[in-house]
Amino acid sequence: MEKETTIFGIRAIIEAINSGESIDKVFIQKGLHGELFHELEHLLRKDGISTSYVPVEKLNRLSKKNHQGVIAQIAPIEFWDIDTLITTTLESEKTPIFLLLDQLSDVRNFGAIIRTAECTGVNGIIIQKKGGAPVNGDTIKTSAGAIFKMPICKVDHIKDAIFYLQSSNIKVIAATEKSEDTLYNVSFKEPCAIVMGSEGRGINPSVLKIVDESAKLPILGDIESLNVSVACGAFLYEMVRQRS
Repeated sequence: MEKETTIFGIRAIIEAINSGESIDKVFIQKGLHGELFHELEHLLRKDGISTSYVPVEKLNRLSKKNHQGVIAQIAPIEFWDIDTLITTTLESEKTPIFLLLDQLSDVRNFGAIIRTAECTGVNGIIIQKKGGAPVNGDTIKTSAGAIFKMPICKVDHIKDAIFYLQSSNIKVIAATEKSEDTLYNVSFKEPCAIVMGSEGRGINPSVLKIVDESAKLPILGDIESLNVSVACGAFLYEMVRQRS
């Protein structure tokens, strides 16, 4: 069941953080100051919670309530620990397949990817705590409820997750137009993880340096790239084809 996804006010958000509530993103009015606000900022930095400084008009659009210049989005799901996710998956008899999303920013793309991932048997999605799309109502709607069936793990840095996967004998494949190989020349039959990049920037160059392989989709038209959720679907269904 979906739970309430927003809380308002500085003190309420401080209490939520201190009680261990899974906060996905915090919107803060530009120019806000004061002792209580600085306490909140300290907690947000300490816990690595994604934060955006926005005009008050943005906050007013998000809520008609007395938000005191701060609105927090609470994740409607419980996030997995990466160790638990990978260990549990490796203990199963199926060949693991994971998705890593490198700061994907659009919630509808995120939701669409979750839906496709659930349909193709992905064992879990790994995202970065900062810089990525929040898990909110739009994500839930676009995922068609798949978000409640798909394990999602938040990590401090995508690179740390890649090193962890590689140390667990899971091959990491980057989906990038910078590759010389197409996805049809790459094997998805063994345990692997696919990295998808953000809508505008793609995969961070520092991430590309540490993956095991990379692959691209053949583009026959004039437009140089596909929507990231469409590209992700193509990669996942090539994985399904190879494993069938």
